[in-house]
Amino acid sequence: MKQIKFSLLAIALIVVAVSCKKTNNGTAVKITSGVFELNQGGFGSNNSSLTYFDFGTGIASPFYFESVNGFGFGDTGDDAIIYGGKMYIVVNGSGYVRVASATTAQSIDSISFINAGVNRNPQNIVAYKNKVFVSSFDGTVAVIDTTSLAIEQFIVVGLNPAQMAIYGTNLYVSNSGGISPGYDSTVSVIDLNTHIQTGKIVVGTNPGSIAVDNSGNLFVSCTGNYSNIGSTIVKVAAGTNALTISDDTAGIIRYYNNNLYVTGGYNGIAKVRVLSTTDLSVVKSNFVADGTPVIFPYGLDIDNATGDVYVGDAVSASDGEVECFDKNGNKKFTFNTSSIYPIKTMLIQH
Repeated sequence: MKQIKFSLLAIALIVVAVSCKKTNNGTAVKITSGVFELNQGGFGSNNSSLTYFDFGTGIASPFYFESVNGFGFGDTGDDAIIYGGKMYIVVNGSGYVRVASATTAQSIDSISFINAGVNRNPQNIVAYKNKVFVSSFDGTVAVIDTTSLAIEQFIVVGLNPAQMAIYGTNLYVSNSGGISPGYDSTVSVIDLNTHIQTGKIVVGTNPGSIAVDNSGNLFVSCTGNYSNIGSTIVKVAAGTNALTISDDTAGIIRYYNNNLYVTGGYNGIAKVRVLSTTDLSVVKSNFVADGTPVIFPYGLDIDNATGDVYVGDAVSASDGEVECFDKNGNKKFTFNTSSIYPIKTMLIQH
């Protein structure tokens, strides 16, 4: 399968209130407000991990899931979400979704995505009304009940679905075709009340990262074919599906406060830029205002309550960092993850 290194793969952030955990050696560990970082690890290396950073002490604790449970959670952690008191970690290479307590990080269960001995390659996860939805590269979106943790159905979409976004009662799924000849070029629309695909929107070759604004306008990063079809960023207007297309490159797209925050993508620059949601023009060529170097922005997410921007920086082939900036682009703190490819951000409040 294709390891998506430049798409919406980013950091896993959990802002948590005070709770208590037990490590595998029985020692109680008190968790104050802080951050959990999901590190993707190397594909095939079985080294995905969580790093915990404590806001109060400023200390980062690597391999936190392992310390609590006595085992790791597998190969290539591509995405994660906190919902209904549970943490769901999509473990692509191992072919399952690991479920853990959101307040203790203790493992609850794993949901298999192995079909007749073949890995479906789960990719992305979102939640809606006591269900979580998981896209897989086999062309499906799984519907999982959050009480029973059973997969209730698979919705057939396009080729190699990657990222997803929700607006109202619609689920939007970017069909990349990333490991298929000719690629795909569509975004599937699924009715969240009926779990039926109601249509597809043609956006451009190899769509990946996807975001939606407060008005229902959709934004999609299309990577092209890495050859004669270039990268684009596409806006799909709410209601009309009219397209605005910019010959630009974005690995990750995030929406916040009437702007788009984007990383450079596979052939872009190592910066986080800010774009206009109106016409996709550049508002800031570099969001970072204080000169803090960003080596390889692999993950990106935003705390909607504060405007803080978290960048998962794949600084080397053996290490990663997380840089937190305020809404004006000034660094607040940095911590080392002791693992590679910090990938996905999610916020939680207890």
